[in-house]
Amino acid sequence: MQLTIVPRGYQADAPAKRSSRFPLTIELDGTAETLTVDDVQRRIHEQLTKYYPERQRLTAASKVLQPGQSLSKYDIKDGDTITFKDLVLNGMCVCVARLGPQVGWRTVFIVEYFGPLVWHSFFYYCSSMVYGKHVQHSDLQVAAYAMAMGHYLKREFESICIHRFSNGTMPLRNIFKNSFHYHILGGMLIAYGVYGPALAAGTERAQMSATWYWSCIGVFILAELGNMSAHITLRNLRPPGTRVRRVPYGFGFGLVSCPNYTFELIAWAAFALFTSSWAAWFFFVVSFGQIYLWAVKKHKAYRREFPDYPRNRKALIPFIA
Repeated sequence: MQLTIVPRGYQADAPAKRSSRFPLTIELDGTAETLTVDDVQRRIHEQLTKYYPERQRLTAASKVLQPGQSLSKYDIKDGDTITFKDLVLNGMCVCVARLGPQVGWRTVFIVEYFGPLVWHSFFYYCSSMVYGKHVQHSDLQVAAYAMAMGHYLKREFESICIHRFSNGTMPLRNIFKNSFHYHILGGMLIAYGVYGPALAAGTERAQMSATWYWSCIGVFILAELGNMSAHITLRNLRPPGTRVRRVPYGFGFGLVSCPNYTFELIAWAAFALFTSSWAAWFFFVVSFGQIYLWAVKKHKAYRREFPDYPRNRKALIPFIA
């Protein structure tokens, strides 16, 4: 099977906008039914070693080609042209719109969740350095610290032992953007607002009934377990070393496409209610906005990719949205 690879915006009749590398002709052994997008990416990488698969964005007939999918899914035939979307034309030369240096998703997750573990421990144990005086922690603060540390330790465990990633890497620059949310908002901001004198032992804000105390902790723990259950379900859908995508079923998935996100929000809502901290509520609101966008995007992708996808499922909030 022979395919032609051209950069985005390529014009065969415009000599000033041609590249010495493109159009690129690749030969593949097989048919559209037996070949996958991965085969195309590997062959491009063989001929243009600088552009490893994770740096390639391929499209055909305005459809993004997803790794792991058969070429026949996109009606690609022998002799067709595929667009290499990493390239943009700039004046008289072809310039690379770089995805840039890459870093593994697992590494990204580990770095993201490590920051809050450090910041929560620092603010909790070094109160004299942070607040100018020693803070005698209340039962509320002790429990909040255990909840926060348990959450991020669970996330580290999941990143190392549970998650299977469809994409091997992401641009290195994104690790700084993603880490801001967890290190600064989920780490420094929450820790500063929760472990300070305002909620210390003996203060009125630290007082609550035993029923409310254990109810919030119970909801938090159940939500964390639900979150992990969803992650395990998603892991089991994808055999090791593959990018297979299937319709998920199981606890939570009967109502929403992303129950892992739903349980995540429930956990942080319980944490915010428990601490009554402005910092915890701010983190919850920001997280809700970002998670909602992710959930809607994944929900639409499921419905687009699987014609038989359950129509009664919502993206994030059962029966609502």
